[in-house]
Amino acid sequence: MVQRRRLRWGLAVLATVAMAAGTVAGCTGGGDDTGDGATPAAARSATPSASPSPTGPPPGADITGPLTLLLVGVDTRVSVPDWEPHADAVLLAHVPRGLDRAYLFSLPRDLVVDIPAYPEAGYRGGRTKLTHAMSYGSRAPGRRGKPDTAQGYELLRATVAGYTGLRIDAGAVITFSGFDDLVDALGGVDIRVDQRVTSLHRRPDGRHREPVPGGYAGPQMVYEPGMRHLTGWQALDYARQRYLPGGDYSRQRHHQQLLRAIIGKIHDQGLARQPDRVEQVVAALGETLLYVGGRRIVDLAYALGGLSPQAFTLVGLPGASIGRGRAYRGEELTRAGRGFLTALRAGRTDPYLAEHPALRVTA
Repeated sequence: MVQRRRLRWGLAVLATVAMAAGTVAGCTGGGDDTGDGATPAAARSATPSASPSPTGPPPGADITGPLTLLLVGVDTRVSVPDWEPHADAVLLAHVPRGLDRAYLFSLPRDLVVDIPAYPEAGYRGGRTKLTHAMSYGSRAPGRRGKPDTAQGYELLRATVAGYTGLRIDAGAVITFSGFDDLVDALGGVDIRVDQRVTSLHRRPDGRHREPVPGGYAGPQMVYEPGMRHLTGWQALDYARQRYLPGGDYSRQRHHQQLLRAIIGKIHDQGLARQPDRVEQVVAALGETLLYVGGRRIVDLAYALGGLSPQAFTLVGLPGASIGRGRAYRGEELTRAGRGFLTALRAGRTDPYLAEHPALRVTA
């Protein structure tokens, strides 16, 4: 019972404090920030060991850095025939060696990348949109219609590591419904809505809009600029809209704002260091969260749960559409966006952001 409680606590902290800024990155730091490092084994749970003696060192006291976490948001449509999970939101959180700050940034879902061959899924490799790495990797030969999300994560992780040059220490995959439940379990979040956002999916009362040929019908929920307190469905609905000025890049910014708002709520309530209070969060999440990593989540939570929201820097990587004529192929990062990844690997993140202040995202 104690082991189960500690595992639940760790998952909750992963999905809150750590999920939003890399505070679940899953290994003891060492060496430089570059390279893919050892591939963490995908697992739907970690096996916690006995609690340390009260007189001994706290959990995770040996964890240093740098650490990098990959967070993936997946839209579950299991009722759709032959459905496969796509990486609808791809975020990375990097915590430097001192563990005193973190950088959170997104990669465009339509970023054109080289996806490596993945024999486990029968995938031969190719150059296409990043979002497809999850679906290609999730294919289990002989099990059509039963995608393996953990396997899909592994191919996405390898793809992201290859593109960014960062070692991915651990990660999490969470469904849209998991975000909804998470925010509700926290009592909602406060977000500064930075532009008028009209929902494609929800009515003002929270009900889903009626699907019709070519789109949806019915009244639309509208989020006006300013500080707003959002419930679970509202926070998720606001953060997932991309048919607005700025397109998917605006949506990436809203993803980051939502995650930092979650961090703030956890920090204000002191949940990161109070296992019993996190039980309600995990109860809401259920199987909507998949953790992939090496170190025990309880160690990571204790080691990094003290980071305040002010320690997180949100970074928006600019990009542009690529294609021939009217044929859209996807997105590519601009020189400034690629330069940020180079600076991150070299440990020059702050000087680079000082030289490119437009990359900083304000909450």
